[in-house]
Amino acid sequence: MIAIFNKFKTGLLLLILSISFTLVSCSKDDGLEVQNDFPFEINVMPVPKDIANGQTVEIRIVIQRTENYHHTQYYLRYFQFDGQGTLRYYDDDPYLPNDLYPLAKEQFRLYYTSTSTVSQTFDVWISDSFGNEKQVSFQFNNSN
Repeated sequence: MIAIFNKFKTGLLLLILSISFTLVSCSKDDGLEVQNDFPFEINVMPVPKDIANGQTVEIRIVIQRTENYHHTQYYLRYFQFDGQGTLRYYDDDPYLPNDLYPLAKEQFRLYYTSTSTVSQTFDVWISDSFGNEKQVSFQFNNSN
């Protein structure tokens, strides 16, 4: 009878210790944070400084992630300040200024076609699904 009572006390003590350990370890802040911000950088290959009316310039862009989160979606929008032209993704229809377009790849080419005889300036904004955003500015002088 005493042996059963000792086993019961030992089991009860182990149960109390394991519950106490679990509660202490759950409430402890061990500095782990869930990352929900995945910054990125934009790399652009050099483009010509001058463009003629009707000429098309290829703009090669690479999105470089600092972290590789599988479900990140990237978007593009642009706004033209000076001059006139069209910006398109590969053979797609031209983009409308300040509309948001999803990007299928992190390495892609844009094509800007001048429809102006003056200098042209526009910005391309690339954002991700976490609210990060990068701006790239382009300026082309008119060439005859």
